[in-house]
Parts: sequence; C-alpha cells; structure tokens
Amino acid sequence: MSKVISNKSNLQVIYEDNHIIVVNKRAGDIVQGDKTGDKPLSDVVKEFIAEKYNKPGNVYLGTVHRLDRPTTGLVIFAKTSKALPRLNKLFVSKDISKTYWALVKNKPEKRTDTLIHWLKKNPKNNKSTAYIKEVKDSKRAVLHYKLLKSLENYSLLEINLETGRHHQIRSQLSSIGSPIKGDLKYGFDRSNKDASIHLHARHIHFIHPVSKKELNITAPLPNDSLWDACN
Repeated sequence: MSKVISNKSNLQVIYEDNHIIVVNKRAGDIVQGDKTGDKPLSDVVKEFIAEKYNKPGNVYLGTVHRLDRPTTGLVIFAKTSKALPRLNKLFVSKDISKTYWALVKNKPEKRTDTLIHWLKKNPKNNKSTAYIKEVKDSKRAVLHYKLLKSLENYSLLEINLETGRHHQIRSQLSSIGSPIKGDLKYGFDRSNKDASIHLHARHIHFIHPVSKKELNITAPLPNDSLWDACN
C-alpha cells in the first residue's frame, strides 16, 4: 500500500480512513509546533481535513509520534479521540513496525548487524551521544540494519528499531563511522542544500486499532537523484 491518494497543498496523504490519516512528511516540516513558530504539519493536516470534508469549527487531530525536522517519511495522525489512545498504546507496546531507509557514507563492515548502545541526550545542543557501555542518565538503544544497495559513494541501509530514542538512528550510525548523508550534526562533512538528511521513514505495518485491518503502508522516496538511484 504505497499509492499517494492526495497531493494537495504540498501535503502527500498516503492513507486515510475515518479514524487515521498517514502522510509523507517533507524535509523541513515540523510535526508539532515548537519555539520556532513555524507552521507545523499537524496544522496543515487539519486544514486539509477541514477543506476536504467542509468541516466548520475546530478539526480534531491527535499527534501520535514525531520525526526529526530534517527527516522525511511516514507520520501517523489520529482523526478521532477513539483512535488516539489506541494508537498510542500500539507505539508503547511496540506493535507498530517501522522501517527506515538511510543513505550513509563509509559502508559498514557488516552487511547486517544489530547495534546496541547507550544514548545520552544533551538538551543544550539537542544531540545524543552513543556509548558502548552504560553511563549516567543514558538509555539503552537497539537497532537492526541490513545493506540493501551500494552506490558509487554511498550505501543504502534498511533499519528497524527495537527502541525509540532521541536521534537514535543518526547517533548510532555515526558511532560506527557511517553518518547519514547531510547530517552535519552527526559527523557528515557537509549539509544538504535543502537542510534535509537522507533518512526516510519508509514503511509501517500495524493492525488498525479500530477496524482491526492489517495495514502495510510505504512512503514514496523524496524527489532526489540519489534516492532515485535506490528504487
């Protein structure tokens, strides 16, 4: 299930029903409002729903999870108060499977591996440091990756998270010497022109919390020559 069902007002809607809506976030979008004052994706989705269904007044929309601002890919929102706590429960119980794609420099030594680190967040610079042993105030982080494709200068990795820590993929891949393209904060040598990083929330799989239907949703890759080489 990867068809774009709407592409209105620069909003790519990948899936929608009465209870949930799944969109393909662009690089630079923030999921929820923050101190920057920039318009969040949640407001864009509310406007889309209000216009599509001609809804007067406030539109209900629940934010279930977030993606880092420079990251692209799938974001799930709840359209009803019935769906929100159930979706939250799915995330807490890890019953939503999320797969990421990342383009990195310096191909990892192993084609497949499980990375285990302890991440410590520094709020001052909004950055997490990965340690190989537990340190004070750190949290255990586990991810699994496999090499999907080797390009001329980059490697395409598929990543599945076992834990969901702050900047987990970015920090852990950087710690093994394979920073994500464009991720200046975590060791790549230059930023991308559009301030994006080549990390994409590619696929989600879960059982719909209301209808109990099995959902497999895939986000199209950003329009970019390097991503195009990965198809």
